[in-house]
Amino acid sequence: MAEEIERDENVVLLGEEVGQFNGSYKVSEGLLEKFGPKRIVDTPISEAGFIGMGVGSSMLGMRPIMELMFWSFYSVAFDQILNNAANVRYMSGGLINCPIVIRGPANGGTNVGATHSHTPENVLANHPGVKVVVPATPYDAKGLLKSAIRDNDPVFFLENTMLYGEKGEVPDGEYLIPLGKADVKREGTDLTIVTYGRCVLHSLKAAEVLEKEHEISVEVVDLRSIRPLDIDTVLASVAKTHRVLIVEEQKPFCSIATQIAYMIQHEAFDELDAPIKRLSTVDAPAIYSPPIEIEQLPNPARVIKAALEVMA
Repeated sequence: MAEEIERDENVVLLGEEVGQFNGSYKVSEGLLEKFGPKRIVDTPISEAGFIGMGVGSSMLGMRPIMELMFWSFYSVAFDQILNNAANVRYMSGGLINCPIVIRGPANGGTNVGATHSHTPENVLANHPGVKVVVPATPYDAKGLLKSAIRDNDPVFFLENTMLYGEKGEVPDGEYLIPLGKADVKREGTDLTIVTYGRCVLHSLKAAEVLEKEHEISVEVVDLRSIRPLDIDTVLASVAKTHRVLIVEEQKPFCSIATQIAYMIQHEAFDELDAPIKRLSTVDAPAIYSPPIEIEQLPNPARVIKAALEVMA
């Protein structure tokens, strides 16, 4: 964010506690001191108000980055995000762009209860005109966020608070990762795991165990971008392994995995040697008890169990 704010005078950061408090999760630490209160703007606790302001400013040429303290609060600004921002280019015949980025944490597992633990990527991606990004690694997070900020469409950038403490390679300087391009995080020949976000890490850990203890070679495809969706990379992997497990931190009904499973069977049915299997969050509001919430969400043990079922 600092690089993009420095590069383009139209890039600003707005949100609850992004300035004086350095961000609820310290993502914006030091930015207020560096860029001042006209570029780093603390907002009232009114998502409908400040998201609406961001949408309007983007239509006038600004490139605002809007931080939601939790993506669970997107519903307060549903009209601004998914009625106005998503449709303004279409409604204006291509004359008005809306280059806004809305970012913040979207995940369970932090013991904050059902009203603060939503993963709304399926709801967001259901609307034409927007882009939805869910990074899994530090390397991808930087390259994808820079591309999102420079994009002329609304980009919804869903982060996972459980990943904020993860360490990994982040190159210095300028690099971009195109939106809509999946990444094969691990090569394999027996089973394809299609996943994104924190579930990429669970899947990679599970793949190591499956290789070592069961001699199963697992390919892990990280979608990175939900919309646009790189289905070609998924299908190429399916053609190689002929078995598919889709892992997501979504409730199973009307989820991202539902869409991907349909697309695979529609485009590559003859490549499948077994039914497609999905592993999702257990279909209930986020459970407050930490030990039970861990089992409600995907985890390496659940991924291994599901993978063995596909292989059987």
